[in-house]
Amino acid sequence: MSVLLVVQLVLVGLLAGEEFIVRWGVQPAMATLPDQVHLRTRIALVKSLKVVVPILMVPAVLASVAVLVLSGGDGGLGWRIAAMVALVVFVLASFLGTVPINIRVNDWDPERPPADWKRVVRRWERIDVLRSTAAGVAFVLFVAGLVQLRG
Repeated sequence: MSVLLVVQLVLVGLLAGEEFIVRWGVQPAMATLPDQVHLRTRIALVKSLKVVVPILMVPAVLASVAVLVLSGGDGGLGWRIAAMVALVVFVLASFLGTVPINIRVNDWDPERPPADWKRVVRRWERIDVLRSTAAGVAFVLFVAGLVQLRG
């Protein structure tokens, strides 16, 4: 169980860190770019993150479910349940919110973007605040659950 806990925390921590830096580091920097450069950067980011995020997300969710099930009623169960709720919020906000937008962005032409591209980006950013926050909260709650489990 110890190896699983370490792997799970590393995966959820990497996921939370990636989400944090994209939302609060990369996105604000992109907002300062000229429109065409912003669009090119956004499209490139979507193309790379549509590979990276699932590579972190799927194992993080699977490992988190395994930790929740295998730890049973041990100390910290409430923290782990709350963490799973936050992780489910992250997954739902991804698949119902940002993924459909990213699918559209993937096919944008930076020379001829859709007329509503700035509105679409603002919508993505609002949803991403929820996503990145949920990922961070999940990580913190899983850590708290581990402290209770080990304490």
